[in-house]
Amino acid sequence: MKLIAHRGNTEGVNSELENTPEYIQDALILGFDVEVDVWGVDGELWLGHDEPKYSMKEYFKGVDYLGDNRIWYHCKNLEAIIICDELGHGGTNFFWHQEDDFTLTSRGQIWTYPSKQLSRNSICVLPEKADYSVDDLKGCYGICSDVITDYILYNED
Repeated sequence: MKLIAHRGNTEGVNSELENTPEYIQDALILGFDVEVDVWGVDGELWLGHDEPKYSMKEYFKGVDYLGDNRIWYHCKNLEAIIICDELGHGGTNFFWHQEDDFTLTSRGQIWTYPSKQLSRNSICVLPEKADYSVDDLKGCYGICSDVITDYILYNED
């Protein structure tokens, strides 16, 4: 099962740090995948939830961040989708959604909005905002959470 730190959060929401390069790196070092919000601006990806704030090119110099399969890119505009699709050479995992019940990622997983039905190919988003059973969560492909450390035991057995 994939355990994905929502915006880099691992033990609760930290709105000051989420989507910052250091916070993302910290979550990756802890062994989690990370969901990040990205904007495309002039052919470059920028991190930020409400607006582009941090240039990925600047902060991840020399790192093939588009080839890192542990990063799940939540594209916030069309240019971000184009960049992930064209520059990621098919290896980048990205998606776009707002409040859709379900959306498919570029690798075919089902990004599943809180409280919606799960499948074995679902990424359960923010299960802490829903009422899923342990069996529901253990039966899906992955979990994306602000408190992802709470779900480590779901990945064992």
